[in-house]
Amino acid sequence: MLILAATPIGNLSDASKRLEKTLIDASFIAAEDTRELKRLCRGLGITLNAKLFSLHEHNERDRIVELVELAKEETVVLVSDAGMPTISDPGFLLVRACADAGVEIQIVPGPSAVVSALAVSGLPTDRFSFEGFLPRKSGERVRVFESLITEKRTMVFFEAPHRILESLKDARKVFGADRLASVSRELTKKFEETKRGSLQNLVDWAEKIPKGEMVLVVSGAGDEQLDYEELGRKALLLAESGMGLKQASTELADKFGASKTAIYQHALQAKA
Repeated sequence: MLILAATPIGNLSDASKRLEKTLIDASFIAAEDTRELKRLCRGLGITLNAKLFSLHEHNERDRIVELVELAKEETVVLVSDAGMPTISDPGFLLVRACADAGVEIQIVPGPSAVVSALAVSGLPTDRFSFEGFLPRKSGERVRVFESLITEKRTMVFFEAPHRILESLKDARKVFGADRLASVSRELTKKFEETKRGSLQNLVDWAEKIPKGEMVLVVSGAGDEQLDYEELGRKALLLAESGMGLKQASTELADKFGASKTAIYQHALQAKA
C-alpha cells in the first residue's frame, strides 16, 4: 500500500491525530526532504521508527522501481515538506507507477495552500484551476497569463516572495489593472495575511516586497466587470427584507450573471 499523507503548511497544530499515528506506525517513509520530516516530528513530539527514503524532483524517477516493489509487499508513507504530496510537490510519478502496478493507494488528508488561499480570496470558488508555480522569467510568465486570458474559472498560482511584484505587474499587463485578485502569504502562520483588490491595488501593495510564501488568486474572465462588494451589500439589503442571505445571493447571481458563492462571501464580509 502507498499512503499519501498531508503535512501542515505552517501551523503545527493543523497536524491531525491520524497523521501523527500514520508517521509513528510507519515502517517506510518517502519524504521530499528527510531533514524537514525529522523537524516536523520533533515539533509534534513524536518518534519515528521508519526507514526513510528521500524522494524529490531530482531523484524521483530513479527511486520509483525500488519504492513500487516495496509498496507491493509493505506499506509506504509518502510526505512532502508541506501540504499534500504530488500537488506542486514530488510524488505524482510514484503514484502513477503504483496505480499501474495495482498497489492500493490511500490518503491521509490535510492542509492545502491551494484551497486555503482560494477560500479566503473572496473570489468565486465554485469553479477554479490550479496553475502551479509561475515561471521565473517575465516573458514566460506573460505567455502563461496570455494562455489563460479567456479562462472563466478562478485561477490559483504559487509564487516566491521576491518575484511576487513582477508577477503581479505581468498579470496586470495581460489581464488589465481592474481584474480582481488576491495574494495570501504565510498561510496558517503568525503573520498570515490576505490582500484583496484589483491587480493595480496589489501591485501597489507589493511594492514593499512582502515576505513569506505567496499564493496568487486571480478572478476569471468576465468577473472583473462585476462589483462583488456592491453585490454583497445588495444581498444584505434583500436579506433584511426577510429573504435568506443565500437565496438573495442566488437571485442576484442569476440577475447579473455572477457567482452566487462570491456574492455570499462578500455579503458575509460586509456583515462582519
